[in-house]
Amino acid sequence: MTPDNDLRQLAEWIRDASWVTVMTGAGISTESGIPDFRGPEGVWTKDPEAEKRATLQHYLASPEARAKSWKGRLNSPFSAATPNAGHIALAELEGKGKLQMLITQNIDGLHHQAGNDPNRIIEVHGNVREFRCMNCTDRGPIELVLQRVRAGEEDPPCKSCGGVLKSATISFGQNLERDDIERSEMASVSADVFIAIGTSLGVYPVAMMPDLALRSGAKLAILNAEPTPYDGEAHVVLRERLGTLLPRLVEMV
Repeated sequence: MTPDNDLRQLAEWIRDASWVTVMTGAGISTESGIPDFRGPEGVWTKDPEAEKRATLQHYLASPEARAKSWKGRLNSPFSAATPNAGHIALAELEGKGKLQMLITQNIDGLHHQAGNDPNRIIEVHGNVREFRCMNCTDRGPIELVLQRVRAGEEDPPCKSCGGVLKSATISFGQNLERDDIERSEMASVSADVFIAIGTSLGVYPVAMMPDLALRSGAKLAILNAEPTPYDGEAHVVLRERLGTLLPRLVEMV
């Protein structure tokens, strides 16, 4: 089939489906000005020390690493980013009653900003909207910590217990939330249609979700600029720019 025919076929599957699960990765947010991590212009490619600071053990052991991390968040691309046409299209798909669950590997919160129901979003790698204390249960808007950094605190401690604060993202060496993985697995095995968008499908355990969907009989669609390990098993593979492709798809549904 041609790409246009593939797109129409995918729209038809979505229309006929009782459960559609979408999984998104960094590729959907690059058009919002958020760089990926490992690409040629990726955050960690250009600054290997940033990758080191994303390792939990190093972050906890080094006040200097924490200070650099908090300082970097003051001018982070996440703070100015807004949803692009791809994010908005997925919110519209939910509005049409055709998106049951949205699994995202992204930490930028743009699906929330676009208008998707928070109860339908699973942020498997956490988010940058909140802080958490690594010692107690204290948690809240990250802006509260950033205000302290702007006021001169390089490594603000937890106000409740004095413990180390970090963003509510999942760092290397930090366990994923079991509940998020279980919800993702449920959403995958329940799907009639599973759409992987802007993800290389190379990071586990999230990368196993398309396999769970396939084994449960779902149609698998992959919308990604680069090849993925699942391209040979997918029913549809589309390579177009996501900010153009997703609005076209949702309009057809």
